Amino acid sequence: MTGLRFDTYDWNGGCEAMLRFGPESGPIVIAALPLFEEANRTRQFTCTILRALADHGIGSILPDFPGTGESLVATVDAKLSEQRRAYSELTQQLGAHSYAFSIRSGALLDTDADLTGRWHLAPQTGADLIRDLERTRAAAGKSDRGDEYAGNRLFPEMLAELRDAVPCQDGRYRVVRLGTDPRAAHATYAGSPLWRRSEPGSDIALAQQLAADIAHWIASCEG
Repeated sequence: MTGLRFDTYDWNGGCEAMLRFGPESGPIVIAALPLFEEANRTRQFTCTILRALADHGIGSILPDFPGTGESLVATVDAKLSEQRRAYSELTQQLGAHSYAFSIRSGALLDTDADLTGRWHLAPQTGADLIRDLERTRAAAGKSDRGDEYAGNRLFPEMLAELRDAVPCQDGRYRVVRLGTDPRAAHATYAGSPLWRRSEPGSDIALAQQLAADIAHWIASCEG
């Protein structure tokens, strides 16, 4: 089966939904969206990349994690440690040849997982994420709303975990950034940061370029 399918996976804290793209044999890519509002802005773009990966013969999944997407865990009850545990247990179920494809703060979720490789687009530290949330809250004139950030109430433990969280760079690791980002990267591509837009959107040309980059990188890892 190579079309889009709906599926679920179990972890120690419950059951979460996920989307499947492409073949189920061979290497599998686990996509992790950015946390909070940026997830809504990049979901369509991410799905476009995963469909393009299927054209390269590579299967992928887009899972919900506790407190994200359609998860039954409320955002206010979400903890980074539990999201990482769910990611790690999902990876164990998938077996060998699993690769992370993470965007922005999604790169904070795969740190405990046993993966063949990690491919991160514009990876973000937890401290950077909190600064973005605080700027958004201040711009909205809600700097006195305690645990509410950009419309999301966050558990104090989540905030504490995020402050020290950084992406994992162990093993086979590739960082890709947009051309407007001056930080170090293995490759850069022209495009606008969709996670900064006010509304969800996609960029088909950029998605195809990134899918080709991921496919080529996976082939080098598998070889």
